Amino acid sequence: MLQEVQPVIMSLLPLKEAVRTSIVSRSWRTLWRFHCNLCFDGPNDPDSDTDDEFAGQDSTKMKRAKFIETVNSVIQQHSGIGVNKFSIRCGLPKEDSHHLDRWISFATSLKAKIIHFDLIIIDWPLEEVHHFPLEALDAQGGSFVQSLFLAAVSIPHSGIRGLTILRRLVLESVQIFGDFPGLLAKCSALEDLEIIDCSGVTNLSIPHKLDKLRHLLIDSSTTDIEVVELHAADLAHFEYKGRVIPIVLHGCSKLEKATIMFVDTKALAHTFTAVPSILPVRILHVQAIISKYAQLQKLPTIPEGMFMNLRHMTLIVEMQMTIMKFFN
Repeated sequence: MLQEVQPVIMSLLPLKEAVRTSIVSRSWRTLWRFHCNLCFDGPNDPDSDTDDEFAGQDSTKMKRAKFIETVNSVIQQHSGIGVNKFSIRCGLPKEDSHHLDRWISFATSLKAKIIHFDLIIIDWPLEEVHHFPLEALDAQGGSFVQSLFLAAVSIPHSGIRGLTILRRLVLESVQIFGDFPGLLAKCSALEDLEIIDCSGVTNLSIPHKLDKLRHLLIDSSTTDIEVVELHAADLAHFEYKGRVIPIVLHGCSKLEKATIMFVDTKALAHTFTAVPSILPVRILHVQAIISKYAQLQKLPTIPEGMFMNLRHMTLIVEMQMTIMKFFN
């Protein structure tokens, strides 16, 4: 009975605490090697707590070297059985790319269901970010990853057959090359999609249906997305931040909540007309910026019955560092 309970206890502990339990008894010494969630948080930026810039950089390099050594030691000793999640969060210079390749190979060879690589940007220019081989996620005899979070990498995705069981995809500060809409079209099980400050995509027009997509977040305030168009019959929550662009959500009759934040100073008049798909929502959050008070007088008249299903609306208008809030 105890042998059956021990692995369960280990799975509920953070990896660091699970390793520490190896001193409890000899029978517990190797249990951590079967831990299902391998999550590693390393150093990010040079230390800011010291007045000596070079001492801070040296300290960070030492911490990063220790972090790399720890990760390599853990994956070398791990049993390779039952890995559910593999997560790396660390600033990683380009000269350490071979370690990253090893970690990706480990996660994909064990078919981890959740893969999280947040490589906080420490190298400039951004052209120096690491390449993440998406093709490795479906090159092991079929698709296996269900949740994928990538930050500060590039994803040239040649040779992708399809991430057919991927349910959640989050891309933050990612350089995207190639046919990104075509890649999304191959993710037939996608339920949650977040695209935050990514480059390389100007036309986010997806001709194929994403029938299971329920949450879509697009933050393009610092990028150049010019159009958003997709078919998502089950979409329930839509969030957008960026310039006023054409946004067409076909067949989104189940949309319940929408959050719109336009960064243009003359966009308030377009707020309720640029995204016609938000009309049937029950919860609406809108934030806009105006350059002068007179713009409030030019708002279009909303036709009667336009928001018949609306139950709650939050409208935030920013003008010259002044924030006015209206609640309905």
